[in-house]
Amino acid sequence: MSTPPDRPPFFADAAETWNRRYAGDDFLFGTEPNAWLREHAGTLPTAGHILSVADGEGRNSGWLARRGFQIDAFDVATRAVEKAKAFAQRQGVSVNFAVADVDAFAWPEAGYDGVAAIFVQFADPDARARLFERIVRSLKPGGVLVLQGYTPKQLDYRTGGPPILSHLYTRELLESAFAELSIIELREYEAEVREGQGHNGPSALIGLVARR
Repeated sequence: MSTPPDRPPFFADAAETWNRRYAGDDFLFGTEPNAWLREHAGTLPTAGHILSVADGEGRNSGWLARRGFQIDAFDVATRAVEKAKAFAQRQGVSVNFAVADVDAFAWPEAGYDGVAAIFVQFADPDARARLFERIVRSLKPGGVLVLQGYTPKQLDYRTGGPPILSHLYTRELLESAFAELSIIELREYEAEVREGQGHNGPSALIGLVARR
């Protein structure tokens, strides 16, 4: 059976794909935190327990840990988590890392003061729906979600993200998925993104900050 057009072969085995992409000693998306996360960190509680979803090589979890948060982080790629652990150790911070996908991760009920979900666009629509539902359930009352992704216009730029329309975010998608939350900011915009080799160039972005 042939692969459907919106599910190219490199998404057939996410762990294999990302282990291969993270195989080198360099950092695919750099070592600096994501700009949307950095700019909106002030909306997070001043202390507490934060989850970094699909954390990759640890640039976001490490930065949040340096700000004094207790951090959980997971990624599907064993190689990414190995690099993230070493990166955290070099920074002198502690992060509770797990190798897991959206279904295998042990999501707590109302366990987090904040969730960071930055460019989590490997998920097809079904997996994404499960992910977003679990993010909402995992937030404590008053907990904050900081999320960033690419919009469909990113298909014109191709400077990062999956070249698959169904994996990209729209305002309507996020408003529907997070209808239980109070939206603080939801913005579509374009900007130059310089995050290693993985995200590099003019980009069509959408950012969300929302509170439970």
